[in-house]
Amino acid sequence: MISKSFKLLSGLIFIFFSTILCSEEKIDIWKKEKINPEKSINSSNKKTNLEKANKVNPSENIKIEDGSFDKLVERRVFGVYDPGKNNFDLNMWSTTNAEDVTSSIKRLKKIKLSKTSNDILENILLSFSYPPKGMGEKEFASLKVNWLIDNNRSDLIEEFLKQNKEFEGKGKAVQYLVDEKIAQANIKEGCEKIEFIDSTIKDAYLEKFKIYCLVFNKKNSQAQLLLDLLREQNQSDKFFDDKINYLLGISSKTSNNINEKNLLNFYLSSVTIKDFNFTPSSNTRKEIWKYLNAANLIKIEDINDKAKIRDLEIAANQGQVDKKIIFNIYQQMEFSLNTLIRAKNLYPTLDKIDARALIYQKYLLSESADTKVEYLFILEDLFREEKILDIYSNLLSEQLKEIGLENIPNKYKEVASDRIYSSNEISISKVKYNDKILHQSKIIKFYLENEEQKKIQKDIDKIFKKIGKNRKYFYSAKDLALVDALMKDGFKIPDSFKREELAVKYDVPKNLLNLIEKKQNAYLALKIVEIIGEDEPYQLDPETIYFITNLLNETNLIQIRNKVLISALPQRV
Repeated sequence: MISKSFKLLSGLIFIFFSTILCSEEKIDIWKKEKINPEKSINSSNKKTNLEKANKVNPSENIKIEDGSFDKLVERRVFGVYDPGKNNFDLNMWSTTNAEDVTSSIKRLKKIKLSKTSNDILENILLSFSYPPKGMGEKEFASLKVNWLIDNNRSDLIEEFLKQNKEFEGKGKAVQYLVDEKIAQANIKEGCEKIEFIDSTIKDAYLEKFKIYCLVFNKKNSQAQLLLDLLREQNQSDKFFDDKINYLLGISSKTSNNINEKNLLNFYLSSVTIKDFNFTPSSNTRKEIWKYLNAANLIKIEDINDKAKIRDLEIAANQGQVDKKIIFNIYQQMEFSLNTLIRAKNLYPTLDKIDARALIYQKYLLSESADTKVEYLFILEDLFREEKILDIYSNLLSEQLKEIGLENIPNKYKEVASDRIYSSNEISISKVKYNDKILHQSKIIKFYLENEEQKKIQKDIDKIFKKIGKNRKYFYSAKDLALVDALMKDGFKIPDSFKREELAVKYDVPKNLLNLIEKKQNAYLALKIVEIIGEDEPYQLDPETIYFITNLLNETNLIQIRNKVLISALPQRV
């Protein structure tokens, strides 16, 4: 007979091994049931609406499996805009090859984009998203930062820095903001930008600027401490040490050599050298030109120095120098009374700079509107010949406005009107509704003025009925673009409107339709930016407007479509 104690011991042993087996079984199951975060994200997306699904917290790291059960790789997204704002998502580039994206961006860099094109591009490029196929997150972040810097978007650079903690090119972005303020001779605001300099940025240039800011704000002991640390790390140099020691009062003398290696060195030269005098040339850095202009350090000692004046003209044309400086120089140049009287006949025989100065002075001396306008357009031709028209275009527009279009001779009226009213002024001018033409009717108030849907539906019924009575009415491609948008947005179009019969007249490029099939919506939007290019949508032909809006409807890119419609459809006063 087995004793009670033996039975009890056997029972305990059985329970102990059962527990171990159960534990091992749970661990085995856990190992087999690896969580697939992408699958989790996708299933979550199905349960939420598009806008919520695309909300991004840029401070979070998103983990995915990299073809292995054991290795998890962190994927980060960088940007400014929520992709859902424009009906995109985090994977908006995932089906597009990196080469296609970079090639498109390179082409766009060569174009002076219109406001609408630029707005669309910003929203595409700066949405939080994973990079295209074949591009790493560092390269993608650099592409975004470089575009912002190349386009002088300091406001968006600050926003990018606020929303993204660590990314490739962060030091470059901060240095751009710092240099921009130095170039404006606004050191106080420049020093405020050092808030973006943190432990993730290992940059000697920015550390030097931080030290100078401490000196600027009279925090000398802190500046000295940071300078000592910089020296210990061999990140300082003889020039910087000399300037800071002088500013701290450690030494009473400083070198009079002007250092153009970078903007900070040049600035330090200008504030430490007594009677600072510098003559810029065509090789002078763009940011140094800007600083000289902002700090009022550009001086012409010899008004007859044509080489120096020419360098100033080139700098002004590139936006580095205030254009008013050029016209002040022209006004100071001396001509005899006889030369001024015979200016119209003599200017072709003169040096190009003298010719521009003479005609400008003749314009200033003219009294009648007729002669003023004549000399303004002669001057335009002279600037155009030398390919420096950017110096003159704003002044021409302002002077023509001052004279008044009604006072301009008939032979100049058309060209003067073109010079006065820029495309931007036209695009934001008052809308004139015309209910005799579908795409100009008050129906478009839905897109322009956020009119209530019920009221717009009544207008649709009324205007279609009115137009239907006009047997001679021709439905245009712009009309079709509006109808497609209305249908997409849930409005009911009368059965009498034969949409399909009209649509067959217009072709949508097959290469762009292929992008929809491949789910390359972001790349399609990028291609549309290329198509719009330098123009505003209202400047495009009706067929192009139709196929662009058609593609945007197909891809559900409604916000971008609305930008196109708002420019393309209305009649403006």
